[in-house]
Amino acid sequence: MSKDALVQWKSQIFKYQQHFRETQQPQQTALFDLTPVHCDPDRIDPLQLEVRSLSFWRMPTDSPGDACLYFIIDSAADLILYVGETCRSNRRWKGIHACKDYIASYQDLHCRYEMKIAVNITFWWDAPVERRARQALELGLIQKWKSPFNKENWERWGQPFK
Repeated sequence: MSKDALVQWKSQIFKYQQHFRETQQPQQTALFDLTPVHCDPDRIDPLQLEVRSLSFWRMPTDSPGDACLYFIIDSAADLILYVGETCRSNRRWKGIHACKDYIASYQDLHCRYEMKIAVNITFWWDAPVERRARQALELGLIQKWKSPFNKENWERWGQPFK
């Protein structure tokens, strides 16, 4: 991928994702005062969550972790690259994960072209403990943000980092 192609690829994703940050999604009205659902994909913005180092999983811990959603982001470009879910936040990245290869290729290409990059991870800790509910929320966020490293969006953005 050329530098120009990389810049254009990132720009298209940024424009798409930025649209959701700037546009208030229509809210359905109700006759009764209903408690808002905290697991609403429209209420979760991965770029507003606390940023952690991508090597968080190397830190010593005495717990397998908790259920959560996690987001791989490029903080330098304000891009959401990947959306994932796990029931063991401290163990998910210790094994094989295809996204690690995409991230490495993405970082290598940026280094080759001397482009600014800051790949990090954020966590959303209010995710449902029940697996199917957590996976449904994950899918809703993948569909909303069109995160390019998730296979569900490869047809839209291509697979330049496989």
